[in-house]
Amino acid sequence: MSDAMMSFILVAVLIGGLAVGLWVSVALFLTGLVGVLLFSSAPVTNVLATNIWSSSSEWSLAALPLFIWMGEILFRSRMSKDLFTGLAPWMRSMPGGLSHVGILASGIFAAVSGSSAATCATVAKVAVPELKARGYDESLVLGTIAGSGTLGLLIPPSIILIVYGVAAEQSIARLFIAGVLPGLLVIALFMAYVAIWSASGRVATPPKDPPMSFGQKLKASRTLLPVTLLIIGVVGSIYLGLASPTDSAAVGVVIALLMSWLFGDLNWRTFKEGLLSATLSSSMIAFILAGSAFLTIAMGYSGLPATIARWITDMGMSHFVLLAALTVFFIVMGCFLDGISIVVLTTAVLLPAVQASGIDPIWFGVYLVLVVEMGQLTPPVGLNLFVLQGMTGRDILYISKAAFPFFLMLNLAVAFVAIFPDIVLSLPRMMYGG
Repeated sequence: MSDAMMSFILVAVLIGGLAVGLWVSVALFLTGLVGVLLFSSAPVTNVLATNIWSSSSEWSLAALPLFIWMGEILFRSRMSKDLFTGLAPWMRSMPGGLSHVGILASGIFAAVSGSSAATCATVAKVAVPELKARGYDESLVLGTIAGSGTLGLLIPPSIILIVYGVAAEQSIARLFIAGVLPGLLVIALFMAYVAIWSASGRVATPPKDPPMSFGQKLKASRTLLPVTLLIIGVVGSIYLGLASPTDSAAVGVVIALLMSWLFGDLNWRTFKEGLLSATLSSSMIAFILAGSAFLTIAMGYSGLPATIARWITDMGMSHFVLLAALTVFFIVMGCFLDGISIVVLTTAVLLPAVQASGIDPIWFGVYLVLVVEMGQLTPPVGLNLFVLQGMTGRDILYISKAAFPFFLMLNLAVAFVAIFPDIVLSLPRMMYGG
């Protein structure tokens, strides 16, 4: 049987499993099982046991449930409201006014959450009713929060960057710091769009609030202190070399629990809810990663990664043509799969081809997260769209239309990092060399 035929069988089984509604992890295990049975004489039970153990015993994976739990703790605390209160005074005089608060709040919460859905839900819980009550255009408010909620995937500590780092065997610390400047770029693009669109007069903006003195702004910003301390404790310890990503996750959980308790938000009910939600999310990701590891072995037997790498190399495509094709491919996948599933499904297959084309795997990881972010804003499986639909009662098409400009801004961010790769690579080189 030719490599092409073996590859076609595996892809058909995987797509068929997903099409009939199997869980992603089950579809991955099923495809891997077919691959091992058809293309190898190795005992299935031994291969399965070895790969499940190796994929689940990575020490770096210990950071995953801890960061998820930290986000769940913060979601149930008053710190999300404190973010809005502390940022609002500084945004009053800008075109678009308090519409910018949702963007900055998402960026800050992303730095202590790592989850797109958690970021979107937490900021929306506070910002949507507040901004609507003040008379801001609902479409702009929802689009802003849907778009900026995707920052939870990019700004470290990012759960999806941990998943990519494990799948691609790349340094998670390097990936974290590589996501900083692209995250700031996305924030700048979102804020620029809101400012220009609001200044054009095409959306309703309420009258500006009375001006505040610098001292009054500083006083109002005291509510940002707890979140700032948490960011310093989690992210700063990684960048200063004081802790690994896993160690910093444990530090973050302890700080988040302590702050939540001091604010009176931590009780037995919220503790159980946060822990259970984090356990469910972590288990889902762990099963997907285990299925991906098993499928990777089957892919290796079929020769699919090497075949794709040869095919792309023989075509002689330039970096930009290859990236344009991959971007379209990932956008289409984002319409049907969640971000983590996309990363684990494609990394093993595409990474050899990407590296054969001379693309840095750290850069590719950040690029992959950027294009996966777009999938959070594309129906029918755009997670952020569903989060906002559940919180506002608006239909999915209305929210999709509101989020579309921010989808375009993410495309622009991809173009920037493709043309100027140092946006991604400069900080890792500066801190770690190479």
